[in-house]
Amino acid sequence: MKRSLHIGINDYPGTGSDLSGCVNDANDWKENLEARGFQTLALLDAEASKSNMIEALSKIVGDTGHDDIAVITYSGHGTWVPDEDGDEVDGRDEAFCPHDITRGQILTDDELYEILSKRARGARIIVISDSCHSGTVTRACNLMPGTASDYQAFQKIRFLAPEIYIKNDEVRLRRARRAEKVKANGKIRAAAVLLSGCKDEEYSYDALFNGRSNGAFTYTALQTLMNLPGNATYSDWHREIRKILPNVNYPQTPQLSGSWQQRTKWRVLAE
Repeated sequence: MKRSLHIGINDYPGTGSDLSGCVNDANDWKENLEARGFQTLALLDAEASKSNMIEALSKIVGDTGHDDIAVITYSGHGTWVPDEDGDEVDGRDEAFCPHDITRGQILTDDELYEILSKRARGARIIVISDSCHSGTVTRACNLMPGTASDYQAFQKIRFLAPEIYIKNDEVRLRRARRAEKVKANGKIRAAAVLLSGCKDEEYSYDALFNGRSNGAFTYTALQTLMNLPGNATYSDWHREIRKILPNVNYPQTPQLSGSWQQRTKWRVLAE
């Protein structure tokens, strides 16, 4: 079986940091994978609360059996919180930002790994993330371009700094209350192929393409996907994406993680 889950969040109430291209990203992925025979589900804006995201992620992983494939795409803000257990070299846990993030609802990489780690043996899990997890609001504002080209006029950075949605005392309380979590070296990378829009220290951009909002990474990934041969691997796909990104308009470097076999032997979006 082929299943996919597509999460796209433009609307972040109370943050002053709404995006524009993430719902289009999710719908574009959904349309593409439906045409490839996938059973698809989308969570858009208010549908993408943390609880709904966890429920949908748990279901798609649980339903994916041996030799099945599940594709999970996320487009929205990324962020980080202070690492609570010493497993991060940089002292930060990366996280996705659900719609209800102002209530302290973040989805950390540890929590995502815990869900992915329950996959069946032989299941193929592909995670495609168009967000970023580093930097500060001040640095993000300094990166905003001043020209009005189609590529640049609508650029937004898909990052929320922790101080926007969480206070220091809340961080300490969360540390005290958090339960034991599943751990492994490599986290998400050990559980799935991870194709992401940028390096940890870079930004993923929300932008206009031909008058329509998309993520720069998502737009490029879908454009290159259309021209891949049927036997292309994830390394092949990543190589084609890297021919376009980074560039002068979008200085982001897409990343590919996974085992050598996953990257070089698995065919793109194939069981």
